[in-house]
Amino acid sequence: MSACKMLLEALLVLVHIISDRLLELVFGWYLGAHKRVATPANADQRAMLAKSAVELATQIRERKLKSYDIVKAYCDRIESVNGDLNAIVDGPFADALQQASEIDQKLADNKYSKEQLDALPFLGVPFTTKDSTSVAGRRHTLGLVSRKNERAKEDAECVRLMRASGAIIIATSNVPEVNKWMESRNMLIGRTNNPYDLRRSVGGSSGGEACLISACCTGFGLGTDIGGSIRIPAFNCGIFGHKPSEGAISMAGCTFRTGKEQNTMVCAGPMTRYATDLRPLMQVLLEPSKAKMLQLQEPVDLSKLRYFYAPNNRMRQCNPIQRETEQVLHKVRKHFEDLTGQQVRQAELPATELTGKMWRYWMTQEPANFNKLLGNGADLNPFVELFKKLLGQSDFSMAAIYSLLDSLLPKESETLMREATEKCKSYLQQLLGDNGVLFYHSSPRTAPFHYYPLLKFMDFSYFSLFNVLRLPVTQVPMGLDAKGMPLGIQVVANHNKDRLCLAVAEQLERTFGGWVAPFPLRQ
Repeated sequence: MSACKMLLEALLVLVHIISDRLLELVFGWYLGAHKRVATPANADQRAMLAKSAVELATQIRERKLKSYDIVKAYCDRIESVNGDLNAIVDGPFADALQQASEIDQKLADNKYSKEQLDALPFLGVPFTTKDSTSVAGRRHTLGLVSRKNERAKEDAECVRLMRASGAIIIATSNVPEVNKWMESRNMLIGRTNNPYDLRRSVGGSSGGEACLISACCTGFGLGTDIGGSIRIPAFNCGIFGHKPSEGAISMAGCTFRTGKEQNTMVCAGPMTRYATDLRPLMQVLLEPSKAKMLQLQEPVDLSKLRYFYAPNNRMRQCNPIQRETEQVLHKVRKHFEDLTGQQVRQAELPATELTGKMWRYWMTQEPANFNKLLGNGADLNPFVELFKKLLGQSDFSMAAIYSLLDSLLPKESETLMREATEKCKSYLQQLLGDNGVLFYHSSPRTAPFHYYPLLKFMDFSYFSLFNVLRLPVTQVPMGLDAKGMPLGIQVVANHNKDRLCLAVAEQLERTFGGWVAPFPLRQ
């Protein structure tokens, strides 16, 4: 690298650092004092709310806990903290308590056979899902003012499967308009606030879900991911989220998808406080044709896997990797080097400097027309909407108007983007093979203040790369930074090798502790 180029690179890094600190200072002053989500007053209730979904299911089946008490506790928790979090679109649902009572009565009367209980792994456990995923009879707004009174006619397939496993849906959660932004804010519900710091972003588009899970307002959640929409909120809110292999879970009923779409980056997947919940939830949600391919029941010998890492994505538009974020990757590498006795090797992924452009191109190839979705079927004029926004008369957030304006910009080169995608995908698939895992930064920095992404938004490219490549990824929480915000790492494997991601996530949870509650669990 020439001296001139090195100087320019150093200057660009300096600009990023200065602008990042300046934005933190300005937004921190504007948004006021730091405040976290409230702590449940009752110690026994805190302990129950913080349990894993698998543990709740086990204790319900063994009659150590009543489903009614669990559902009631989560509903009460929502009622008490949603004023601060603003994560709920619809709910909590009164009929959830009735369903829980019926389950408790049938268990008390021994009305379930062993075979029935085996087919109901999440019997009586409460869950939530994002507003864009249809729940029969419930509000289905996608964050649009024009859809404020719309209700879904039937359950999305992933919701149906969870209900069939015995789980009880208790609420739906907030999203950005038609899911297309990295913050969960819209003109209908407003913005959702991070439980670790109410001034900061929960991410998007499954931001309401991640917020509710982390704040102990639900047992687990279902999200969707087209550019990081499960993993960005999971990272920002300090929980686990899994983006499965392409086609692993049906998208029918999610953002108006039929489940028959071809060539799409979008996936549905589970979001949880505990890594150990991910695998059993995936087993419920998997498409039957995919179950044999993914072999989630197969044991994974972590000591015999090959491990790789990438230090950054080389995108100049992204913030430089912050020190505490680098330390997370260092700790992960050191742990797996000690476990295997082998070096965690650096991967030189080609074309990642084009990640933002690749994702932008592949979004134009999606079967969904996001601009029409934004207009609820009508074509919108971006200049008219921008003018209305400046007058304070728009039904759309500034992020949604960004999306409209972006459609007017020159398109990416199809040839270049397809070549770059294939080059990166082929390299990574050959590198990982059947037993390789890649560690990749979640983001250069932890969750930003509200409004920050309107000015600096390209850091999401650390997530969107794996939508472009259609590979499975698990987002893993890795403690808190000096500001008390969640850190994390992404665990990537080859197509249909989800079990490797999930096994590594469980190992990281055992070693480093996983989810850290945004309030004291013990007082």
